[in-house]
Parts: sequence; structure tokens; C-alpha cells
Amino acid sequence: MINRTAWFEDLQKNISDLIARSPAADIERNVKGMMGQAFSKLDLVTREEFDIQTELLARTRIKVDALELQVKAMEARLAAMESPAATGSPASAPAASAGMSAGSSTGLPPASTPL
Repeated sequence: MINRTAWFEDLQKNISDLIARSPAADIERNVKGMMGQAFSKLDLVTREEFDIQTELLARTRIKVDALELQVKAMEARLAAMESPAATGSPASAPAASAGMSAGSSTGLPPASTPL
């Protein structure tokens, strides 16, 4: 009696030989060749290139998010610095009086200063 494993291996070998010599193998080779030509004409990237670009995009997105937070913090500090100046608090008095002459009681800048 033939060993079952050997019998399955023989069957598999015979089927593989039949497929290799059949027209189906020629059709498969022709289709693969045509698809290879079609894909080479297209502007495609490999999976490796795609994965690299995906990783690069993720890192860039993280950096952009961090920069957005920094800009918002800077805008908030700038708004906090400008808000006392707009309300006329004593902190803005030196900036407002910088253009006035020392002896002027009218509060208007000297005539030689361009507006």
C-alpha cells in the first residue's frame, strides 16, 4: 500500500505538471505580461513608498498641530498685551505720551511730528 503522504505529493506533482503544460499557463503568463505593461505605464508607487509617505505625513501633521498651538498661545499673549493699551490703563500711559512734548499741556503732538 502506498503511503498517503507520498500519494498526495504524487497527485500534486501530476496536477502541477498538467497545469504547466496546459493552455491555461500560457494564458496566465500572457495576462501577467499585459498587466505588467499596463501598470508600468501608470504613475503608481510601491507599497513601501506609500508607507514612507504616510509616515512622513503623520509626522508633519503632528508638527503642524504643535505649531498651531504655539501660534494660538502667541496670539493670546499679544491680545493680553494689547488689551491694557486699548482700555487706557496706566500701563499704556508711557506709550501714549511718548509722542507729546514735555511742556505741552494740550496733549497734542508737536507740529513738526508727522501724523
